[in-house]
Amino acid sequence: MVDFTRVLAGPHCTKALRDLGADVTKIEPPSGDIGRAGLPYVGGMGLYFVQQNAGKRNLSIDLNYAEGREIVARLCKDADVIVENFRPGTLARFGFSYDDVRAFNPGIIYVSLSGYGQSTSWRNRPAFAPTVQAETGLTSIVQDHFGEALSEPRGDSCSHADVYTGLQGVIAVLAALQHRNRTGEGQHIDVSMAATMLSVNERAGAMMSGIDTDGEPIALSANESHIFEMSDGVRLTIAASPIYSPMFTRYCAMMRRSDLLVDPRYATASLRRQNLAPLLAEIRAWITTFENLEQLQAQVSEAGLAVGRVRTVNEFVETEWAREWNAVVEVDDRAGGLVRMPGNPWIFSRSELPSPGMPAYQGEHNEDVLGQLDFAPARIKDLQQRNILLSRR
Repeated sequence: MVDFTRVLAGPHCTKALRDLGADVTKIEPPSGDIGRAGLPYVGGMGLYFVQQNAGKRNLSIDLNYAEGREIVARLCKDADVIVENFRPGTLARFGFSYDDVRAFNPGIIYVSLSGYGQSTSWRNRPAFAPTVQAETGLTSIVQDHFGEALSEPRGDSCSHADVYTGLQGVIAVLAALQHRNRTGEGQHIDVSMAATMLSVNERAGAMMSGIDTDGEPIALSANESHIFEMSDGVRLTIAASPIYSPMFTRYCAMMRRSDLLVDPRYATASLRRQNLAPLLAEIRAWITTFENLEQLQAQVSEAGLAVGRVRTVNEFVETEWAREWNAVVEVDDRAGGLVRMPGNPWIFSRSELPSPGMPAYQGEHNEDVLGQLDFAPARIKDLQQRNILLSRR
């Protein structure tokens, strides 16, 4: 696989494919992947880059030179898959558009990840996760969700548009490989961050309907789950809104409070929304009667609801579950130590997945890759001296 990607959406896609067994060669320009600048650093290497690129080979080459383009063309000729996430048209300037590659590798599966697609009127708009999330409704949902609780308008803190689009790219690659296995045909796959964000929004259909639900939360109410606190300070959430009629009934059963079912303040969803503060006060008071989360969880489960403790990432990875799943792996930090990184989200019953691998220095595999293309050592040295190949630790 030839990986022309940088920063997050593309590298997340190719990293997942690498962790599923693909042999990935990352093409990095002389200026470097700006993902390397993501703090903190260990041994001069950004851990942001490590998480998205460990295990890939790295070829750092200047495509402004004809010799550089010739080398990459030879890699693309033998590739099964190419993934890129430049602004549409960028690689065409170097002779590596889908049509360019298809001319000498007709079976290629070529995936383009971009903000708004390859051929729409918005194709040339710069696209980063916060801007795409703003355009596609997520930021508005966050604003509506927190309302007056926000001291200033804010968006979500995670780059959903990037990582979800990367995973949609993985799905597309696997589907295209199946298609090629059946037909022998390669193809181009256009994956849009904007389209991805709309497709993964489980509330989008309800919101687009324009139907007034008379105060009831939409989409099974999980979006209106509240945060509660136990008497020992442990914070938690119950994955349902007490405003939603079916869930209100479960809350009453969970708390052994059948009297709330006939309380006129809570007779309808609209009334429960108007009187949410006293209703939440009842729930909070009930929660503080439990000595620990395990006792509370047992009673919540009786009502068919789920409770989750609010943890930091570091707290979560120290749980028994994380150890059982092997949810954290140790990656060579290239500075004489190991750093912890997320493990795989899959466990296969028959397939054996590769080890986590290590992050590559820029251009670390220049000689390895060109050696496989039968370049003589003297030729490789010449390309290095002329800065067509770059190696930087």
